[in-house]
Amino acid sequence: MNKKTSNKKITIFEDKEIRRVWHEEKWFFVVEDVIKALIDSNDSKQYIQKMRTRDIELNQGWVQIVLTLDVSTKGGLQKMICADMEGIFRIIQSVSSPKAEPFKLWLARVGKERLEEIANPELAVTRAKELYEKKGYDKSWIDKRMRGIAVRNTLTDEWKNRGAKGSDYAILTDEIYKATFDKTTKEYMDHKSLDKKAGDNLRDHMGDIELILTMLGEATTTEISTTKDSQGVDALKHDAKTGGEVAGRTRKDIEEKTGKLLVSKRNFKNKKNLI
Repeated sequence: MNKKTSNKKITIFEDKEIRRVWHEEKWFFVVEDVIKALIDSNDSKQYIQKMRTRDIELNQGWVQIVLTLDVSTKGGLQKMICADMEGIFRIIQSVSSPKAEPFKLWLARVGKERLEEIANPELAVTRAKELYEKKGYDKSWIDKRMRGIAVRNTLTDEWKNRGAKGSDYAILTDEIYKATFDKTTKEYMDHKSLDKKAGDNLRDHMGDIELILTMLGEATTTEISTTKDSQGVDALKHDAKTGGEVAGRTRKDIEEKTGKLLVSKRNFKNKKNLI
């Protein structure tokens, strides 16, 4: 997984939403959400201020315990105060609430699930499939989406091993999309009326053939880079464009034979059946 990402932006504790971010290989939880789940008040900010005043040691070590991270909200990404499980355990030591102990057990379970997924990636796939099923996607689409994730992970591993880092991944992905669909990621998102700030994922709104063409472009790119033993971002960009062109020719051939454009405006928000 990337340094800073999340496969579940919100998790639940006793019907209370706890937002979280996967950062530096561990979960970070929004401190305000945690406090709100433990106290009988909606003013979690004021409670935190009073808590820090009351607990001198906590206040002195506050900057070592918390981080400001980008968190997905209904209004888009917002910077919020977060803490990892160790930090949350320390914070709730200062919370006078009978809910504190169950919350500790809940946090331990959440962390255990993620560690299990790292040790056994199949568990992550199973949980992802269950999440898509709950969202209403059909089994055929889910199977393609899962296969697409595997193809994507193989490609990004190759890119990393061959010199890609940071924003390079987005640049390389755009090369594949442009050659396959004649659109960058942003242009494709706009075409489907999707909003990245709201947490929309382009591939979650692709139809069957769109997913297949994406897999073809990425799998071909991987094969080209490994065969040529490409090194460095410039060489990888050339491979990505070439791999995308293979998928692009396939798209155009299908469009010619069917008389239909494959770059669809449909998305899961307004049409559940994406096929």
